[in-house]
Amino acid sequence: MNNTLLFDKIRGCLYGGAIGDALGAPAEWHYPDEIRERYGYITDFVENWDGPTDIGKGDGRYTDDSHMVQLLSRAYIEHGGHLDAYEFARRIIPLIADEPRWIPEFGRKAPLLERLFYPEKWLFMRLHLANAEPRQGGQGNMVNCGAAMYAAPVGIVNSGDPSKAYHEAIDIFSAHQESYGLEGAAIMAACTAEAFRCEASVDSIIDVATSLAKDGTRTAITAVVEAARNQSDWKSAIEPLREIIRPFDGSAEFGKMRGDGTNNWRPSREHSIEELPIALAFIVISDGKFEESIFGAANYGRDNDSIAGMAGGIMGALNGAHKIRNDWIDTINRSNRIDLDPISEKMHSLTLKLQKLQLTESKKRDQDFSNLSKKLFE
Repeated sequence: MNNTLLFDKIRGCLYGGAIGDALGAPAEWHYPDEIRERYGYITDFVENWDGPTDIGKGDGRYTDDSHMVQLLSRAYIEHGGHLDAYEFARRIIPLIADEPRWIPEFGRKAPLLERLFYPEKWLFMRLHLANAEPRQGGQGNMVNCGAAMYAAPVGIVNSGDPSKAYHEAIDIFSAHQESYGLEGAAIMAACTAEAFRCEASVDSIIDVATSLAKDGTRTAITAVVEAARNQSDWKSAIEPLREIIRPFDGSAEFGKMRGDGTNNWRPSREHSIEELPIALAFIVISDGKFEESIFGAANYGRDNDSIAGMAGGIMGALNGAHKIRNDWIDTINRSNRIDLDPISEKMHSLTLKLQKLQLTESKKRDQDFSNLSKKLFE
């Protein structure tokens, strides 16, 4: 892959994820029929659910998903190499707890820790306050999509190598999640890595997901993808997909509270996070088209900012930033007081460095093997 194409894909991945996140955010945790009544179909940035406001979700303001993608990218950039659970833990805590950043939903600067949901605050509680062994940090956390939602950078630095992305994600996010929450993060990373291959396609991304996924995650992906292949468009697919994923969904239904004495949000060999399989389903229905994939995800409701963010990150990597509307990119930067281009450039430089290092190491291993073979047969 040439350098220009790689940069376009990295930029597409970062902007694509942020756009999907911002597109779905205002309608997060609402039902599809409520979304229809409030917005019609969401096919562009919409205002806050309760009406015009300069803060809160709406008008292109993204959520903690995109903040965490950016901070994980920074952890990679500042480390200058691949991460493991220990290096991740050492770097992520200061980034979320000590460094104020602009939180568009608040309309002010604050440590991201203030914005994070409880299972993401777990990072600070377990790794910092409890001083836990990093590879055991995720144990006991509420199992959710909180690691999967920001796993795209793991796929970026392992561009074209989904198996390596999967195993690196398992290592890193063991500091944050467990069970099917950890598995979902690893599959998100692997699918992102696959999307960077020049020969990648929707089918190859799904093949990667189903070949690497374990237990309930694999079963859920297989079920929703099969259903997605029988859907003609994203609008008609929303309700059927929810019914297909429902038996696997490890989160509570609407109206049920966490800690209700059920198996919701708990480790399971049979459950899956809802967000990643549904994101993959809309990727299939859209046949790889960036906009259609995030439209379906944004209108699905429930945790639709994370679903659309995951679909947008994978499809942004597959299609490249040149397939994304420039006005959407401008809105993301303006509404969130951010510029993702410098992060894209630095991730591009790091990925090139790691690819060259991997090539050098591979050549050295081949040479060592050749020298050993010669000695054995002398």
